[in-house]
Amino acid sequence: MRTIVALIALACAPWLADAAKAVAPTSPGKAARPATARAGAAAPYRGREDVLRFAAELAARRDWDPAWVREQLADARHLARVAQLVMPPPAGAAKNWAAYRDRFVEPQRIAAGVQFRARHDELLQRAEQRYGVPAEIVVGIVGVETFYGRMMGGFRALDALATLAFDFPRGRSDRSAFFREELEELLVLARREGVRADSIRGSYAGAIGWPQFMPGSINRYAVDFDGDGRIDLQASVADAIGSVAHFLQQHGWQRGLPTHFEVQPPTDAAARATLLAPDIVPSFGAQRMVELGATLAPAAAGFDQPLALVEVQNGSAAPSHVAGTPNFYALTRYNRSSYYALAVIALGRAVTTAHEATLAAGPIPLPSTTSTRP
Repeated sequence: MRTIVALIALACAPWLADAAKAVAPTSPGKAARPATARAGAAAPYRGREDVLRFAAELAARRDWDPAWVREQLADARHLARVAQLVMPPPAGAAKNWAAYRDRFVEPQRIAAGVQFRARHDELLQRAEQRYGVPAEIVVGIVGVETFYGRMMGGFRALDALATLAFDFPRGRSDRSAFFREELEELLVLARREGVRADSIRGSYAGAIGWPQFMPGSINRYAVDFDGDGRIDLQASVADAIGSVAHFLQQHGWQRGLPTHFEVQPPTDAAARATLLAPDIVPSFGAQRMVELGATLAPAAAGFDQPLALVEVQNGSAAPSHVAGTPNFYALTRYNRSSYYALAVIALGRAVTTAHEATLAAGPIPLPSTTSTRP
């Protein structure tokens, strides 16, 4: 076991060297702010006029029994803690990619990822064959989202979504319409699976299970990858792995395409601004980037799909850049943050390096089981 730990540490050395230079992490994406339900709840939403109106409209739109909808919503409660957690970080907090990365690419999470990869490698390979998404990427997402199942959230999804649907906090852009849609999707999910909506647990934003899918994403993209006739992202690791890969495929992931290339941005400010204007959306051919003064890695020579000049801040240090491909953009459909996408890539690669090192040393002892459930 000491040999395995040493190999993991050796494989992670480049990341740990960077970690020693990092400052306190910031939170540019949702995955950077895990939380548990610690606050008390206010009175239930039962009987509130706007909630009853929502229930009536939903029942009519879906042709459901109005009494069933009201009964599912009856015990939803306002959670002050949810309203606090959904707020943006304090003004003036500088984004820092190195610090954000080091929240996820660290020894304990890498070690957990190695165990996850070894235990579920057959499922990961099957998902890659079916959907074209490498095991490394799926491992990175599950690790960033939930620390390999350790941090799936302790809020009732019904409470979290109702709070954000009917009492979205002031002080940031109002997203109550989005959360009303997700509350409806939660009821769709509960009805299909034959469970009560208040039995489903998730994050402070209503994200559920190993991959932290919102209810709407579960209904649209989750798959029954273990073949048991139902979809369960909380208990079935197989369903989680298949669903992550399917989500990315449906959002444009291309088999065999890299996520990004190394790049040096133009020194000319106007040319650099031109390339940065589309943000993470691939908009420039490799030749056009070179014409504008960017220096692309040799691996990008002849790349025939559009690229994006992606910039992330490093606090007071110079920003970092990559040339993102359509697969990088597909990753940002999971969480609309270039910081998030880079963290997924970095964690996945670190786990792969450590996994290969442990394989060279011998198999990792794992519990004897044939189940895909934790």
